Amino acid sequence: MNSRALSDLGSYPSIADVKLFKDAMASFPSGVTIVTTVDDRGEWWGFTASSFCSVSMDPPLVLSCLAKTAQCHTAFEKASRWNVHIIHDQQQDIAGRFATRGADKFAGGAFQADRHGIPVLPDASVLLRCVAHAKSDGGDHTILIGRVEDTQLGPRVPTVYFRRAFHGFSDTFV
Repeated sequence: MNSRALSDLGSYPSIADVKLFKDAMASFPSGVTIVTTVDDRGEWWGFTASSFCSVSMDPPLVLSCLAKTAQCHTAFEKASRWNVHIIHDQQQDIAGRFATRGADKFAGGAFQADRHGIPVLPDASVLLRCVAHAKSDGGDHTILIGRVEDTQLGPRVPTVYFRRAFHGFSDTFV
């Protein structure tokens, strides 16, 4: 196995390398989630994340990564609960809105408050209700780790994000 110590890696990559890295990450098909919470004033917050995965089965943990520059970052840093929605192809426009800085994320009235006041997208492919387990530094992102308290499965097939575009499972990825 070829491995090097972190101290041997030298400086951060050049701008060209950063673009190449972004292109490489865009070439990895990923599910699409909308993560939502409510702050102590009752204001709803949310973001789109394709950086999402399960961490542990016992306890059930999932993680999402949130840019530190996101308008909702402070709300999620303080949040004790959030909901993760895995979206389907009919919700791609909502995911696009949640990924757009300054957009009215909850326009259109698709969301409803749960018993904690946290927004829920009722017909998502999957809904995971989470309690904050840990929040960690991840460079220019914060890693939100949530302990899943409740899981709901919907009938719709999730959508995928690949090479900066949404795709249904019937699409060809080439």
